[in-house]
Amino acid sequence: MSSKPNTPLLDKVNSPEDLRALEEADLQQIAEELRSETIDAVSITGGHLGAGLGVVELTVALHYVFNTPDDKIIWDVGHQCYPHKILTERRDRIRTLRQGKGLSGFTKRAESAYDPFGAAHSSTSISAGLGMAAARDLKGGDNNVIAVIGDGAMSAGMAYEAMNNAGHLGSRLIVILNDNDMSIAPPVGAMSAYLAKLVSGPTYQTFRDAAKNIAKNLPKPVFEKAARAEEYARGFWTGGTMFEELGFYYVGPVDGHNLEHLLPVLKNVRDTHHGPVLIHAVTQKGKGYAPAEGAKDKYHGVAKFDVITGKQSKPKANAPSYTNVFATSLIKEAEADDKVVAITAAMPDGTGLNLFGEAFPERTYDVGIAEQHAVTFAAGLATEGYKPFAAIYSTFLQRAYDQVIHDVAIQGLPVRFPIDRAGLVGADGPTHAGAFDTAFLSCLPGFVVMAAADEVELRHMVATAAAYDEGPISFRYPRGEGVGLDMPERGSVLEIGKGVIRREGTKVALLSFGGRMGECLKAADELDAAGLSTTVADARFAKPLDMDMIKRLAREHEVLVTIEEGSAGGFGSHVLTRLAEEGLLENGLKIRTLTLPDIFIDHDKPDAMYDKAGLNCDGILKAVFTALGTEMLTAPQRA
Repeated sequence: MSSKPNTPLLDKVNSPEDLRALEEADLQQIAEELRSETIDAVSITGGHLGAGLGVVELTVALHYVFNTPDDKIIWDVGHQCYPHKILTERRDRIRTLRQGKGLSGFTKRAESAYDPFGAAHSSTSISAGLGMAAARDLKGGDNNVIAVIGDGAMSAGMAYEAMNNAGHLGSRLIVILNDNDMSIAPPVGAMSAYLAKLVSGPTYQTFRDAAKNIAKNLPKPVFEKAARAEEYARGFWTGGTMFEELGFYYVGPVDGHNLEHLLPVLKNVRDTHHGPVLIHAVTQKGKGYAPAEGAKDKYHGVAKFDVITGKQSKPKANAPSYTNVFATSLIKEAEADDKVVAITAAMPDGTGLNLFGEAFPERTYDVGIAEQHAVTFAAGLATEGYKPFAAIYSTFLQRAYDQVIHDVAIQGLPVRFPIDRAGLVGADGPTHAGAFDTAFLSCLPGFVVMAAADEVELRHMVATAAAYDEGPISFRYPRGEGVGLDMPERGSVLEIGKGVIRREGTKVALLSFGGRMGECLKAADELDAAGLSTTVADARFAKPLDMDMIKRLAREHEVLVTIEEGSAGGFGSHVLTRLAEEGLLENGLKIRTLTLPDIFIDHDKPDAMYDKAGLNCDGILKAVFTALGTEMLTAPQRA
């Protein structure tokens, strides 16, 4: 017997096992309370809201029908996993989302047995799920594996590679296509729900298989016509021909917000299918929260907000963001040069190319979640004399490294790589940190690698990249605001491989590459006050290095410290190699290289992350005093 509608039920559900103890009639109320709990939690923490609201009913149905955590649910990307976390023993911590020492904003294996695979990058779920299904088969197990992937993530080639392999292996795997953009599905109603239930059940499957067996014994021309007719008939009714060709049994479309539609389909698939099956569920991003439903981006990512009004409490900016500076700078270059074109891999807003697209729609290309294609597409444009800017976050450029080497670097093509989110990124944690691009690009022959110390330098680097036609060139810049400098109308072209001295000293040299320049200048003030005259230099280039400047710093100072917001193997490593080649490490020079530590730093407030990394003023001071063999002054002493 179901509970009364006004009796809260979510308080009784700490785990999926508790959920499965309820009556089906209670599940709609659970979904409504789960949606409210998600909205309230994210209003406090900020985070990804719209995607989670779109899968509330699907989350409830999956955990009700399947025996999690023995049955594995893999959420592609993980933006939509907050309702899942609430139902899987983490409701008491849900208001620590994306906070220091709190819950991750994505699925994370170390966090819960209900998170069988960590995710934050797109289009990995089917591959991971197929691996789990193959392992289950090798072990003789019988658990279910379910991959939930969005229609946007299905634009990535990796998803189709995985589906093709799944069709070949024939392993029992359930893929749920969460179609929240209506980009694939026809309208969903009672007829399509009935058909989905029908084709997912044993009667239709048995009839279909029997008919195929009979058809195989027909003369070849008759068999071919029968097969073609069956394919077109199913394609007409359900739209699943493409997935069937990849070896999946297609079910859908089904209304992803209607539990009366979802539950019988999931049960049928659970109980009757033995190979790969795809369930096509149509959902609405931001479902059930009016401000999200009405927003252009469906509240994809939000700051803290007022639940009643939906108004977000984003702090007032003191300076334009680096992303905005890049976009406006590129527009200036495109106004002067009609060969400038821009490419994004499904991140027009995040990279600022939405602004470029408004100014130059015919010169803007959004290729979808397909970074590999984006890079080689840019290479093709470059062969024809265009100046492509492939704007990709550092963490996502990792996905296209072979294309960067093979299709761009080896051919010496002048593709420009604006690299946003370089360094630590706060609440998104290690999956989105831009830690490795300097190391993996500066080792490539013929590559020019730059990093902006501030927003003015970024504007100059956009102009430099636009003017550079000798080969590939990159420039990295951090997340967040600039430092509030007066901006030139248009950038100036920098001399390739030339750094600049920001302030002169005699004892200590701080050589910065990228966004830690502000902390270097603070440290220099402290060192000068302690009687250690300090030079601060902006390298600008990790490749080619300004060796004239670096040799001068090494010869004229007792201590040289390099500072970069990237992994070991990058700028500092190249400086050490070149100084060794010049024999400048043998003359008593005390040198230290500050990089990101050899760990993945968990999500936290940026200041706390920089403190842990040792890439703030105190970390720089510690490196200097350690090199000198003296005790570092404490904060009160320095004051």
